[in-house]
Amino acid sequence: MLSPEELLAGSALTYEIEVPADVLRPGASRNSAASDATPGRVRLRPLTVSDLQVVSRAAKENDTLLATLMVQRALVEPAMSVAQVASAHAGLVEYLLDQVNRISGITASQEQLHAAREAPLAKAAFVLAEEFGWTPQQISELTLGQVLLHLQMLREKKAS
Repeated sequence: MLSPEELLAGSALTYEIEVPADVLRPGASRNSAASDATPGRVRLRPLTVSDLQVVSRAAKENDTLLATLMVQRALVEPAMSVAQVASAHAGLVEYLLDQVNRISGITASQEQLHAAREAPLAKAAFVLAEEFGWTPQQISELTLGQVLLHLQMLREKKAS
């Protein structure tokens, strides 16, 4: 049987990812100095459930922002702000997102991610965070019974 430490070990790892030169500088002509450039490297970490909760809540209905936030949270080196990731060209962000998904064990399609965001438990976590100002970690520590109790109390409060 695996120990909790063995199950959590992967979330502490970082991965050095090579970014091909044609991804860094798309459309560079064969004769330009940019096309002779060597690939670049970045260091990424896998996203945790907590990261995905924060990203999902922040992005709400904007899939582009979802990708930007996922890449920004996973980038260890170079560390970049959300604005910096958002200003990168789309091909680079898409490449990095694919790598983030791979190292995080996420193989879900956009439709599956949308469905997960619409899941009742995800919506409940969002309502509790919004109403009580709780962090994703605080919400993840609640039992299903506690979540249902708090939601019922909110319904009764709004009805009165």
